[in-house]
Amino acid sequence: MCIQSNRDILLINYCQMNKIFALLFCFGFLGTKAQETNKPEFDGHKWEAPYNLPVPRAYGVERFLIPISFAPSINYKGVEDIRFTPGWANSKTHDYWTYAFLWWLDGNVEMDSVTIANNLKAYYTGLAKANNVPADKQLPVKTSFKESKTGKGDLKTFTGTIEMVDYMTKEPLTLYAMVHIRRCNEEKKTVVFHKISPKPFTHSNWATLDELWMQFNCKK
Repeated sequence: MCIQSNRDILLINYCQMNKIFALLFCFGFLGTKAQETNKPEFDGHKWEAPYNLPVPRAYGVERFLIPISFAPSINYKGVEDIRFTPGWANSKTHDYWTYAFLWWLDGNVEMDSVTIANNLKAYYTGLAKANNVPADKQLPVKTSFKESKTGKGDLKTFTGTIEMVDYMTKEPLTLYAMVHIRRCNEEKKTVVFHKISPKPFTHSNWATLDELWMQFNCKK
């Protein structure tokens, strides 16, 4: 379910038709809805990123504006750019819930482990609510992050966990996360790149996510 209003009944029906495409659509629709007032609608499918972030074969892509409607307390301005692995929404695959998302933020945004933990707590709490998790299945989101060895080209690097309810299976889920911070000085942007998977950091899923970040460039 994307959003609760008479205006969006057709969108709700669409979201119920097809699991993976509905979930991808909900990410984008919820992100753009808050931007409708007095502004041209943001079309993530047509938006051309000024940076380079590869799209591997069979990956899903979704983009929407920040601030994010389902997590308004994350008070930045920019764009979120998501890369979903082919098995992201299939619980029987090795890459279930494995994906990455980049925040392309205006200005020099300061990040520390507490800020990241709070941001992702708000993000996944809002995402669960937006996907209509039943009351008896809801769990409080718990996040824990620490600064780790700085990755190549990073300003800072953080690792941590996100404990939440999986809104697809309605079961408890722990996600491992690595967050990279970088400045694009000429563009006057801060880049926050989140790599997410329920598999531990030793799993091969992380090599794929690492490759995405290694190929990122502030310019096309």
